[in-house]
Formats: sequence, C-alpha cells, structure tokens
Amino acid sequence: MAPTELYIRNPGDAAARGPFTLQQVADLAEAGQVNQETLVHDAAAGDWKLVAAWPELSKAVFPEKKKLTLRPKEVKTLNRLDDAAKPIDVNEMLDAAQGKTEETKDKVARQKGMELAVKIGGIAAPITLLIAAAAEAIPSLPALMALDAAKTLARPVIFLAVADVVLGLLLWLGLTSLYPLVRFRAALGLGILGFIAHAQGATTQLVAIAAGSAGLFFSTLALSVIPAVIAAIAGIGGMGLLAWLVWSA
Repeated sequence: MAPTELYIRNPGDAAARGPFTLQQVADLAEAGQVNQETLVHDAAAGDWKLVAAWPELSKAVFPEKKKLTLRPKEVKTLNRLDDAAKPIDVNEMLDAAQGKTEETKDKVARQKGMELAVKIGGIAAPITLLIAAAAEAIPSLPALMALDAAKTLARPVIFLAVADVVLGLLLWLGLTSLYPLVRFRAALGLGILGFIAHAQGATTQLVAIAAGSAGLFFSTLALSVIPAVIAAIAGIGGMGLLAWLVWSA
C-alpha cells in the first residue's frame, strides 16, 4: 500500500518536495511535474523508489485511460459543413498544455501556488527552529561561556536547543522527509516550553511559544500560499518574540 504522505524528487531536483497526498501527486503528474522516472520516498523501507518500480502507486498516479470509440453514424457527420463544433487548432492545444486556456489555467495556477507554499514552508521551518534554539540557549549562555558543564546541564532545555539546531540545518539542506519529526518537535516544544512559561507566570512568553510552535507545525503542512505565509509569520514571529523576551529578562 502507498503511504498517506508522499515525498517526491525528480532526477534534476536539488531537494525533495512534499509531503503530498496521493491525489496531489496525481495532479502533479497530470501537470507534467511527475513521471515514471520520478523518485518517491518509501517511508516503510526508508529509501527512494522510482514511480515505475511501485506498481500500486504508478497505477494510481497514471490511471489507464479508456479509449474512446465512435459509431459509424457519428463518424459520417463529423465533418459536416453545418457542424457547430470548432475545429481543433494546434496553437490552442499548445496553450492548453501550458495552462493558458480558460479550462486549464486554474489547474496550473493551483499547482504553482502549491509549489510556492512548499517553498515558503521549506524556508520558514528551519528559520523558526534556529530562532527557537537561540531562545532556548540564552539562559544557559553564562554557563556556556564559562565552560561550566554542571550549570549547563542543570538546564535541560539546552538539549532541546541542540536538537533544534541540528534539525534546522538538516531542513535547510532540503531534507523535507523530516517533516513528521518537525511536527513532533513542535508539539513537544509547546509542551515543555509552555509548561515552564506557565509555571513562571510568563503569559507573554506562553503566547509566543504557542504561536511559534503552531507556525512551525503548519509550515510543514501548508499547500497554499496564504496559509503558508500565515504559518511562516506565526513561527518566525512567535519564536523571535520569545528570544527577545528571554534576552530582556
């Protein structure tokens, strides 16, 4: 069975794209963005497969189209002079393939919007993680500067900061297959940092943590531009506010 979250990469791509649903991959194939040579990440096996090497996925993404047949009567009337049907024009066929006709431009626009949203999320998520790491490391800076291991380890949040740095750098390198782990990190960070802020009565910090964690979470899911921009603003803005509040404390 094909997984519910699919990551794809064409041979010439520098980074993977996703996650997509099966229907979204089928839409990309119809728009010419996916073919039999496209690589698809197999989460169960932990490697990449060609679409052509994944029969179930290939059949779903490239469904076999039924051949249309015409009755003899219909063929006889196909070229009548009084036929209202407009003859097929080669230029119109090319325009349709490029999404320039009324029937196809909406689909191409949606595809471009989805690609832009994925790109926005791919930039916002690592930036959010690196800012979060800075906010988490600020309280431990004196101990780090003094190379005092005991005082540094007395603040376990420093380990979350290290994890955020590593995860942020990996995402910056285009490893979007880590998005499920990023969503887990967003929920975990909200729980840990939110509990600390609540225990200290730091309401503003709690709001910043909630906004930053939500933005990080949805940056990995948004497939349209407006939600992607909102998630990016919430993630970067929330974690930025948290870092400023911690630094000012």
